[in-house]
Amino acid sequence: MTLQNETDFFKALGEPLRLRIVALLRQGERCVCDLVAILGASQSTVSRHLSTLRKAGIVQARREGTWMHYSISPQLPSWAHSVLQGIDQLAENHPDLIADFQRLNTTSCSITQE
Repeated sequence: MTLQNETDFFKALGEPLRLRIVALLRQGERCVCDLVAILGASQSTVSRHLSTLRKAGIVQARREGTWMHYSISPQLPSWAHSVLQGIDQLAENHPDLIADFQRLNTTSCSITQE
C-alpha cells in the first residue's frame, strides 16, 4: 500500500454506513441483498458504499450469477487487519452495530441458501 492507499483506507472507514458494512462483513461473506435487509438502506446506497470500500481495498467481490457477494479482502496488510479488529470491539457496545448483528442472525437472502 502507498500512503495514498492508506489515506483512502481510513477515508473509507470514516462514514457510519460503511463502518457498519465492514463490521457485518467481518462476520463473513454477504450478498448485497442481505446487507440491504440488515442495514435498512436502499440497494443503490449499499452498492455505492461497497464500491468505495472495494476501491480502498477493504472488501473484495465475488460474482455468483447475477449476484455479488462481498467479503473482507484477505490481501490487507496486518496493520489494516488490526484496525478492523478494533471495529469488532466497537461493535460489542455500539447500539446500531448490536442491532445490525441481531438482524444478521435472522436475515439470509434466499439466494445464499440455494
